[in-house]
Amino acid sequence: MGLTSMASASADPGRARVRTAWMFLAPTLIALAVVAGWPLARTIWFSFTDARLDDLTRYGFVGLDNYLAFDDGEWFGVLAEPDWWNAVSVTLWFTVVSVSLEVVFGLAVALALNVRFPLRGVVRAAILVPWAIPTVVSAKMWAWMLNDQFGVINYVLMGLGVITTPVAWTASADTALWAVLIVDVWKSTPFMALLFLAALQMLPQDCYEAAKVDGVGPVRALIHITLPLLRPAIITAVIFRALDALRIFDLIYVLTSNARSTMSMSIYARQQLVDFQDVGYGSAASTLLFLIIAMITISVIALGRLDFDKGATR
Repeated sequence: MGLTSMASASADPGRARVRTAWMFLAPTLIALAVVAGWPLARTIWFSFTDARLDDLTRYGFVGLDNYLAFDDGEWFGVLAEPDWWNAVSVTLWFTVVSVSLEVVFGLAVALALNVRFPLRGVVRAAILVPWAIPTVVSAKMWAWMLNDQFGVINYVLMGLGVITTPVAWTASADTALWAVLIVDVWKSTPFMALLFLAALQMLPQDCYEAAKVDGVGPVRALIHITLPLLRPAIITAVIFRALDALRIFDLIYVLTSNARSTMSMSIYARQQLVDFQDVGYGSAASTLLFLIIAMITISVIALGRLDFDKGATR
């Protein structure tokens, strides 16, 4: 490096750090472009065609017909399908409720595991078991437990007198989505707890020592010290879990298959693509799913950067 470049770097260290960061990120971005960019671009392209799964060599360009079109006095396309909007509402409801519960339970578990007690290491390892089990295995295990004929859930609830007759938890439209929600919370709460626990381990202890000297109780310390300091970790955890919940497929499909009451956007896209062999229609649904996830993610990040005390972004 010459004297001129060294002087320039020393004069503007921020720009040099940005260049260095982009240099380290470049291989990852290139790999993502190859692995994810090409399939995404091909999916978007197919969404403008009438391609069929049984013959992908012959198809024509149909423009926006797969999304929304008007013909013979009638609207058709994915955006005109009641089943699509039902899938959108189910997915959004599932995402909001599941992520909210997982944040609350994950934070409670993390706070408990952050306290010193005997065998804390063993408990920390045991709490991760539900998250470590593959989703399909977890779903199949819970499907047996929730079975109305020989499931242990009905057996226990009937023994306690909570219910008088067996309930088909995953077959009834009234309980199927709640059953899926319970399984997802059981499986994903340890992931949230792990992220929160890692963040708790890094919090400065001098804040708590000063609060203790000032007579601040544990509840006030949690609200005014712990939660504000954990906000970056909470935002990160919410984004990761929201991404998973918005594109949920395997858990719902194993437990309830193509049931309309629990159909997510991913299952709707799969149904159009595989069951109905309509690649164009399924690609349009997949593209809309991608756009919805992108918009929600950007919105969450923007809200996370908002300083609610001052009304400005960080």
